[in-house]
Amino acid sequence: MALQEFVSELESLCTAANEAFSKAESGDQLEDGRVEFLGAKNGRLKSAQKLLGSVEKSDKPAAGQKLNQIKKAIQAAFEEAKSRLVNAVEDDLDETFDPTLPGAPIRMGRLHPITQTIEELKDIMGRLGFSIEEGPEIEDDWHNFEALNIPREHPARDPLDNFYLATANQNSGQPLLLRSQTSTVQIRVMENTPPPIRIISLGRVYRPDTADRTHYPMFHQMEGLMIDVDVTMADLKTVLRLFATNYLGEDVRIRIRPSFFPFTEPSVEADYYWNGKWVEFGGAGMVDPNVLQSVGYDPETVSGFAFGLGVERLCMRRHSITDIRDLFTNETRFLHQF
Repeated sequence: MALQEFVSELESLCTAANEAFSKAESGDQLEDGRVEFLGAKNGRLKSAQKLLGSVEKSDKPAAGQKLNQIKKAIQAAFEEAKSRLVNAVEDDLDETFDPTLPGAPIRMGRLHPITQTIEELKDIMGRLGFSIEEGPEIEDDWHNFEALNIPREHPARDPLDNFYLATANQNSGQPLLLRSQTSTVQIRVMENTPPPIRIISLGRVYRPDTADRTHYPMFHQMEGLMIDVDVTMADLKTVLRLFATNYLGEDVRIRIRPSFFPFTEPSVEADYYWNGKWVEFGGAGMVDPNVLQSVGYDPETVSGFAFGLGVERLCMRRHSITDIRDLFTNETRFLHQF
């Protein structure tokens, strides 16, 4: 290679390096330029240095001298750009900023108390042998009422007591509504699963209740279902008591009293004692034979129990919350207590 050609290559390289470094507006861009031109392995200056071997022997001293000049010029351009960027950052800093002060603490997020409660309920019931199932929040008339032995004339179907939708199921033509209970999940499971069954389902349910200290139009339930041979009321009472003492503590006082639900017979309600009075936390009972027949089970062969517990009321009892509305206000000062 002729000396003049080698010198021309070096001067073009220097011009390109100066332009790249002068245009760098961030540390990343400057580092990219340094690697491109001054990189120890694949840098363009390193590649140019290899061309020195092709220069005629008589011209090598002059070529080597020019190479050193270009290398120093490119390095100087890099250092100048580096100094320019550092000064620009320092100019942007607040004069009152003290880097020796401790940093501001980071506010970490956390699970909502209802979510915490749901996860703990899953753990307790899992240890009692119950698996978890889910179902849709928009239900049809069959799963929400008819299969649960709730006849058409029953007051529970009253539009004033449910959130009906202005549409219907495209396949069956049945009215659609926001589910009023998680009992719908037990129907869906039994329709597709032969006995034995031992499941729970946790999720939102909707009823047009007036919001007060213990009621809200949207809340959460935990539905439990056990179907097998020779399941009795004693099994139900045992499960409810084991659950209550595991979640609410060994010293909790609970009572089980007679009640009525269309889908269980006999039916009971479970209460716990809190703040000087009994508070209902769920309904339960033996699955009505009509419900078993509606899903194709033989009530002469199998029996079972079902229960539905209010998640919010359990959460309130655990954390001494006296107003259910506090759980839905999204007040961070309240939520950060849990």
